[in-house]
Amino acid sequence: MKELILTHLRQPAELEQLYRKNKSEFKAAFQSLYPEIKGQEAAEFWNSRLNYTTDTVSWGKAHEWQFIIGAAVVAWFLAKLPAFFNWDEEFFYPRNLGFVIFPFVSAYFAWRKKIPFKSLLTPIIILVIAIAYINLLPDQKNSDTLALACIHLPLFLWGMLGYIFSGTDGKNLPKRLEYLNFNGDAVIMGAVLGLSGLLLSGITVGLFSLIGLQIEKFYFEYIGVFGLVAAPLIATHLTQTNPQLVNKVPPIVAKIFSPLVLIMLVIYLGAIVYAGKDPYNDREFLLLFNMLLIGVMGLIFFSVAESSDAKASKSAKWILTLLSLTTIIVNLVALSAIGFRISEWGFTPNRLAVLGVNVLMLIHLIRVFQQLTLSLKKDLSMEDVGLEVVRYLPVYLIWTALVIFLFPLIFSFE
Repeated sequence: MKELILTHLRQPAELEQLYRKNKSEFKAAFQSLYPEIKGQEAAEFWNSRLNYTTDTVSWGKAHEWQFIIGAAVVAWFLAKLPAFFNWDEEFFYPRNLGFVIFPFVSAYFAWRKKIPFKSLLTPIIILVIAIAYINLLPDQKNSDTLALACIHLPLFLWGMLGYIFSGTDGKNLPKRLEYLNFNGDAVIMGAVLGLSGLLLSGITVGLFSLIGLQIEKFYFEYIGVFGLVAAPLIATHLTQTNPQLVNKVPPIVAKIFSPLVLIMLVIYLGAIVYAGKDPYNDREFLLLFNMLLIGVMGLIFFSVAESSDAKASKSAKWILTLLSLTTIIVNLVALSAIGFRISEWGFTPNRLAVLGVNVLMLIHLIRVFQQLTLSLKKDLSMEDVGLEVVRYLPVYLIWTALVIFLFPLIFSFE
């Protein structure tokens, strides 16, 4: 794309065609190229166009809100099925909670991007199979494979949402990177909506209690649930129609927390040795250790994605490189502890699942670390590092599918 932009820089019509063909890839390539062509008339025009922001909030069109409200009503109905039909909530919600959120956000993007039904047929078939499969698994209260399937199912649906977000073009790496950025924006917008909803709920319940009406049960079971299922759709819509609302927040968050997490992680590793904690025999500590690992790795990838369309400072690259190296060390400690537990007590569904995801994360972290090191040596933009982050994501999706669909069969639903 960079070469095409340079070739057609003085040909407005061709540049416009390139932009309309793939807006996200064009924008990423242009912003990476801009320091080299800065000052040229065409470059200044496109820089102003691509980075134009407005202070006004666009709420979208009436038909868009009709779709969002309609989808939220259907999602609310699904969420309330146990109440309407007296179903077992402990059976229903662990298996089906993800279906109340991700398919409806996927439907929003499919509708907004006008994706042909033919292209959506495969995701729809997979979705139907997943719904049937997870609900037909034996209802064994202490089944590890059932718990693993329920935990991994939302991650699988998140991957399917990314496929729809990319316009069902799974090989489009810039679109995958844009999807990661969307997740950061949507989480921030969702958090704002959630806090606002909690404030509104508190005021509403408090006001009605002042006049002697106790509406807590009805309000939270019906109106509150509707707000919870509608929030992801509203957050998604607002981030798509108003990218300027939150797109400056994630880079700030990444720049503030990356160095702080690096310092914390180094101190924490030293504190583990000082405190004499043993991840090899302490199962709960190993679990928390892995949660820390996943959280830090998520921060690294989030930070890389947020800075991939700009030339990051050398200090930011150093922080991410050192953070990646420290996380690799943490991962190696976790892997050795998992290997020790398997050698001592054998394979179980939980140990195999944790072993698999730790191996995948280690490989991913090493690849990202190599790209960060290369970026430091050659003083390049973070675009290649961002592409390395998203290039590996389908591997996690494949592993997640194996845990959901094969583990219960391999371990006889234990």
